[in-house]
Amino acid sequence: MEEKPDSKQFVASIRDELKKVTWPTRKQATQLTLTVFVLCLIVGGYVGIIDFLLAKILQVLTKLG
Repeated sequence: MEEKPDSKQFVASIRDELKKVTWPTRKQATQLTLTVFVLCLIVGGYVGIIDFLLAKILQVLTKLG
């Protein structure tokens, strides 16, 4: 049966792994955040338009029946 590592060892291993990470610069982080924000707006707008159109189509179909 495997032994569980103690919490100090666990935290130390996490710190070691985080030191290996290549963190983005402030400029890169800002650009990536802006990109995600703009893409969310575009996708949200697209979904909103599709939702609106499908609601109108359903409205027309239910009035016909």
